[in-house]
Amino acid sequence: MKSHYEVIIGPLLTEKGTILKETNNQVLFKVARDANKIEIKRAVEEIFKVKVESVRTMNCKGKKKRMGRYEGRRPAWKKAIVTLKEGEKLDFIEGV
Repeated sequence: MKSHYEVIIGPLLTEKGTILKETNNQVLFKVARDANKIEIKRAVEEIFKVKVESVRTMNCKGKKKRMGRYEGRRPAWKKAIVTLKEGEKLDFIEGV
């Protein structure tokens, strides 16, 4: 079993994520590619001491990139949208 800190790689700070946080009480995280929804839920609850209502995940493919005639790929990654229960609040980016 993976550690909670191995499941959650870090927060995703995007415009869409900010809008979701303000309107729907949802938070975006970059997570390990082999993590499932149950592991993500437990990790968020243990690390941030909040109650999680639901977790939605999506796999994001890496983009093709070129440098002249050389072609490569960025790595694929996984994104999780975590919905917090009513009354719960997660402020890890406030004051930045």
